[in-house]
Amino acid sequence: MNTHGKVFRYEDNVDTDVIIPARYLNTANAAELALHCMEDIDPEFVHKVQPGDVIVAGWNFGCGSSREHAPLVIKTCKTGCVIAKSFARIFYRNAINIGLPILECEAAANEIQAGDEVHVDFDTGIIRDVTTGKEYQAQPFPDFIQNIITKGGLLASLKEAQ
Repeated sequence: MNTHGKVFRYEDNVDTDVIIPARYLNTANAAELALHCMEDIDPEFVHKVQPGDVIVAGWNFGCGSSREHAPLVIKTCKTGCVIAKSFARIFYRNAINIGLPILECEAAANEIQAGDEVHVDFDTGIIRDVTTGKEYQAQPFPDFIQNIITKGGLLASLKEAQ
């Protein structure tokens, strides 16, 4: 499993209310919610993001509430991956549960810049900044978690197993 795209870069402590502002949580429609993804920190994100693009961020990405809406809107925008120095634990778990690929890699998060083109190989954990030619090694997920993400989330993987 791989993704390839342009980088959107954010700093530390991007909380779930910035990813999807609570004022929009009056609908359960993921497509409607995704129209507001990142708008309080980057109003142009939803207009510029393309399938496979990558979010790169600092420490504690996804801190705040425990709502699954935050990783869901990122996935619904067809973002290919989020790379961060670290993730809030509940965001990390919710991302896996809904099938959003995420990787922790401090070196990549320190060096990859907004607008760079990156290629991510989830099987090996290798993140390649195509723009600079530099490679970074993240810890790949074990097979069972990769299976959950590949199937589109925990519920989808459980349904298929039945």
